[in-house]
Amino acid sequence: MPHPGWSSFSFEGIGTQWEISTPEVLAPTVSHQLLQTVAAYDATWSRFRQDSLVSGLSRGPGSITLPEHAVALQSLYSTLYRLSDAAMTPLIGSSLERLGYDAGYTLKPSGNPEAAPRWEDVLEWSGTQLTAKEPLVLDIGAAGKGQLVDLLGEVLRASGHSDFLVDGSGDMLHAGSQPVTVALEHPYNPKQAIGTLELQNSALCASASNRRAWGDGLHHVLDGTTGKPIETTVATWTLAASAMVADALATAMFMMEPSSLEEDFDFSWLRVSSNGAATFSRRFEGRLFT
Repeated sequence: MPHPGWSSFSFEGIGTQWEISTPEVLAPTVSHQLLQTVAAYDATWSRFRQDSLVSGLSRGPGSITLPEHAVALQSLYSTLYRLSDAAMTPLIGSSLERLGYDAGYTLKPSGNPEAAPRWEDVLEWSGTQLTAKEPLVLDIGAAGKGQLVDLLGEVLRASGHSDFLVDGSGDMLHAGSQPVTVALEHPYNPKQAIGTLELQNSALCASASNRRAWGDGLHHVLDGTTGKPIETTVATWTLAASAMVADALATAMFMMEPSSLEEDFDFSWLRVSSNGAATFSRRFEGRLFT
C-alpha cells in the first residue's frame, strides 16, 4: 500500500487498472504524459486491437519498425526463449487464441492445444526491426506490462519525481527512501494474503494461473512447445531492479527451475506449486503466514 497522505492517480489502460502514487499531486502535463505512454504502448503491441502495429502481422507476412523500447524486450525474450528451450516465446498468441483467449474474449476453444511456431522458422527480430515470414500472432504479455511499468517510472523520474509507486494491478515499481508493505495475494482466494514483503527501490511482479482462467483447467500461462496450460505451478512472485525483468521471470518460473534463471538474472523469488508447497530464494525477504 502507498504511504498515508500520498496522492493517487488512477486510470485504466491495456485492459488493466493502474494507480500512480506520489507524495504530491501530479501536474496535469505529467498525468497526460503517463496516459499517452500507456496509449502508445497499447497501439504498438496489443493483439486485441485490429489497428495496433503488431496486429497487421497476423493478417500476412511483413516487416515493421518498433519503438526503441523493443530493443530491451527482444533481448529479454530471446534469452528466455533459449533458456526455456522454446517454452517461453513471444509467438504464443496463436496458441492462446486457439484456446479461446482471443481478441473477442470468446473464451471458447476453437481446437485442441497447439504449439507456438518456432521463432527461428518464422520470425526475424533485431532491435527495433521485426519481420514475420508468415502470418503470426505476437503476444508479449509475459513481459509487456512490466516494461510499461518501467516506462511510466521513467516519465515520473524525468518530471522530477524521485518518490513514487507505480502499480499496474500488482506489478509494481517503487522508488524513494520509504519502503511500502505489499501483501502477497493467495493464489486461490484473492481476498486473502499468504504473506507480505517490504518493497523499496525495486520492482515486484507476480504471475498466477487463476488471474486469467476459463473453461476446464484453461488459463493464460502456456508452454510454447505444447500450447497447453502449465499445471505444476500456480503462482510466482519475483523481485528485480526492473519490472520488465521481474514480470518476465514470474512467467518463466512456471516453465523452468529458478536455479536455471539465476545464472543469467539478478532476482529473488517465491513460487507456489499446485500441491500447495511454497519455495523461495535465500534472498527473498518476504514474510509468509503460517
